[in-house]
Amino acid sequence: MSKALGLLSGGLDSSLAALALQRQGVEVSCVAFATPFFGAARAQKAARQMGIPLIVKNIGEVHLEMIKNPKYGYGRNLNPCIDCHAMMFRLAGEIMQEQGFDFLFSGEVLGQRPMSQNLCALKAVANYSGHPERILRPLSALVLPITPMEEEGLVDRTRLLDIKGRTRKRQEALAKEWGLIEYPNSGGGCLLTEKSFTGRLKDLLDHHPSASVVDAELLKLGRQYRLSPLAKLTLGRNQETNQAISDLVRCGDVLLLSKNFAGPIGLVYGRPTEADLAKAAAILAAYGKGQNHPQVEVELRQGEESRTLQVTPLDRETVASLIIE
Repeated sequence: MSKALGLLSGGLDSSLAALALQRQGVEVSCVAFATPFFGAARAQKAARQMGIPLIVKNIGEVHLEMIKNPKYGYGRNLNPCIDCHAMMFRLAGEIMQEQGFDFLFSGEVLGQRPMSQNLCALKAVANYSGHPERILRPLSALVLPITPMEEEGLVDRTRLLDIKGRTRKRQEALAKEWGLIEYPNSGGGCLLTEKSFTGRLKDLLDHHPSASVVDAELLKLGRQYRLSPLAKLTLGRNQETNQAISDLVRCGDVLLLSKNFAGPIGLVYGRPTEADLAKAAAILAAYGKGQNHPQVEVELRQGEESRTLQVTPLDRETVASLIIE
């Protein structure tokens, strides 16, 4: 019996690819990668539903570095899909070699995404992955060149599929036939495809090219403000985001809290000047219970040091002009 390791996102296509091989007797396992821009929760749910072993691996740091300078560039937003797929195949290939799998597979469908799943893009992904002869795409295998896995008899080519194009009708019919009851709608799942998020990420990378995974995680929390080319502010929206911001504070960051009024928590990142910190404190004061008071006392914490500033809450029009979108 051959052994295959698949890239599982938890979406319909990757789940069907796993089932297509499992149904012909291949021993199937999957891997799901987690970064600040997408997680493994959907893959974990799909793996449980199908009864398939799943490896979860966090690749935040290597993924972020790739995003900063992708070989094949970006899609509509900041989604370097070709580079991303190639990187995941490369990392899955390391697991394949370590754990004795025979080949890799994915749920990619020829022509489903015009830019990243055309024939040239699929070839580029395979070549750039470092494992071009060990990648199978079961859903489109019959409309793609035959692979060594089919020639070697590791899979039965006659039981693979010929799906292509953007419609999902074939996939939906197969899901019903094969008992795949729950699966998410197409699209979504990756923040790099969302314009509202990638504006924040572009601002971060433009001003702070050495940004870390923690900086990327902060982009998902609350409101983001550009204080100056050197500094930015993340401001909580509620108790949950306040706590999440507090959990991500590093020794060089400045944490802001209103002393006498309930309100959000703020975190200043970068190399802030005194003017930047005063501006951040005034923004924070504008969202707290003291927003209508002439002066608000804001505490600034950096490591073991703490001090306070008296600030006038900034007017909302000025605050709005500083928000990163």
